Amino acid sequence: MPTEPQKPLALAADFPAPTRDEWRALVSAVLAKSGVPADTDPEDALTYTTYDGIRIRPLYTAADVAPLVGVPGEPPFVRGATPDGGVATGWDVRTRHADPDPARTNAAVLEDLERGATSLWVDLGDGGLAIDDLPAALDGVYLDLAPIVLEAGQDTERAATALLALAGQRGVDAAELRGSLGADPIGTRARTGSPADLALLSTLRELAAGTGLRVAEADGTVFHDAGATDAQEIGLATAVGVAYLRALTDGGLPVADALDLIGFRFAVTAEQFGSIAKLRAARRVWARVASLSGVSEGRGQYQHAVTSSAMLTKRDPWVNMLRTTIGCFAAAVGGADAITVAPFDSVIGRSDAFARRIARNTQSVLHDESSLARVLDAGGGSWFVESLTSSLAEAAWAVFTDVEKQGGALAALDDGSIAALIASARERRDDDIAHRRAPITGVSEFAFVGEAPVGRDPLPIRDESSALLPSIRYAQAYEALRDRADAAPQRPKVFLATLGPVTAHSARQGFAANLFQAAGIDCVSGPVGEFAAAGTPVACLCSSDKVYADEAAPAAAALKQAGAAQLWLAGKAAVEGVDGTLFAGCDALAVLRSTFETLGVN
Repeated sequence: MPTEPQKPLALAADFPAPTRDEWRALVSAVLAKSGVPADTDPEDALTYTTYDGIRIRPLYTAADVAPLVGVPGEPPFVRGATPDGGVATGWDVRTRHADPDPARTNAAVLEDLERGATSLWVDLGDGGLAIDDLPAALDGVYLDLAPIVLEAGQDTERAATALLALAGQRGVDAAELRGSLGADPIGTRARTGSPADLALLSTLRELAAGTGLRVAEADGTVFHDAGATDAQEIGLATAVGVAYLRALTDGGLPVADALDLIGFRFAVTAEQFGSIAKLRAARRVWARVASLSGVSEGRGQYQHAVTSSAMLTKRDPWVNMLRTTIGCFAAAVGGADAITVAPFDSVIGRSDAFARRIARNTQSVLHDESSLARVLDAGGGSWFVESLTSSLAEAAWAVFTDVEKQGGALAALDDGSIAALIASARERRDDDIAHRRAPITGVSEFAFVGEAPVGRDPLPIRDESSALLPSIRYAQAYEALRDRADAAPQRPKVFLATLGPVTAHSARQGFAANLFQAAGIDCVSGPVGEFAAAGTPVACLCSSDKVYADEAAPAAAALKQAGAAQLWLAGKAAVEGVDGTLFAGCDALAVLRSTFETLGVN
């Protein structure tokens, strides 16, 4: 007996379609309860601006749809560099190896390849593995199955020669080799100050003839690590890529062939949507370069996404697992061809087996169990993602064209223009970090003073004394204070003087303790009368504004009388005798440094 076809299930059919005005009215009512004036536009109140000047609104609708972005595998490649993305094989799980000991490196390499990694990124030369030790480090590795990506700085030509010689000795067909020789002379100059010889690219192209190896990597992470915004990282990496494109075509290579020899490396962070949009926007910008160069077909930009080292912390490094997981997710959704997840302890020293396993398994869970690779351009069609992608691409193109007007990436690097551009963005971010508008969990917020440091064997220190761009981490200012506190003969201490009932002082007491603990300062709480027994010259009043009105002034006088050399107040109340106030958005680093000065912590 024939059955009637099922009708589609309309999940929202029983609900009226909401309007923008209804949404605005509801949001305005909520904001009014928070003290926002009634005449404030609710969308403006919830809008913030990124470091690239892009306004992020709280609501996006179909009216915000970006221009058509094509389909995966076709220009402008916003939706993916290839038609099938990682659906067939998944993305390339790439692990990095920088240990100078060839035996340890070999053991780590084999473990990675046996347990989920699909390619290797090997640091050679200064601070990394000796080039002569490359055969030992890659002992047992099938070079025709596992792509190798080199990073050797000034020693790139010698490292490339060593890799190709090793393949020849093992009888590997050159055509089977995949990966990259990793030449990045401009990036190396930025990191070390060494001369940038772009003629190297043509030399390497001849060496790699007949192989499937890329020659150059336009590494945007050097700019990211110096503090660049997302648009700056894309624009500057594009300018570097164009410099390499010119060098290869000046050597007689057709533009289409030269494009295939250049890969790009970008940092992904715990800013999930920004990282997704960054990768999509970078492909769009590079597609525009290719189009203006006369190439409108072929594959899109090859992208290697690396979880940001700038966002990682030495303190409470376990939180790094969460940061890198978000970064890896963003890289996968953003369409990266290869992804490297840094072990959670990688900024402390030589990562142990557990940390490397967690980094590998992060990718395995997202790739195999969460099936992220099965969906092409998972962020595509989102009004917010498409809008952010478009805005980032436009901002990045402006950075790129400005650099080109200055003579290109190398000239702009050498005359300090790039350093000045990034410094401006870094100062804005540093100010947000200092004021805890950009909180760092486990460091500037929710620090654990009694945390046992995670110990790791140190890696060799690279010589960056002549670097043209710095390499920074967002948490380093707070971590420097923690180091000073840990090195003090006695743990520095602040007395939190509570006024009124627990319901009045508990919130600000917790806020003040959270702030002081970011510098490794112990907090002792109690009534004003217990200050003298606390054994510290610094106190902080904690209570509500209502209690402050009646009790703060006499309490401040009593604390000063009892020997308080520095007196803070949690809140914004103006009270005679108080030296400074602590509140959400205050300059926490300035407060902590001032407190250290009073406590005599050197």
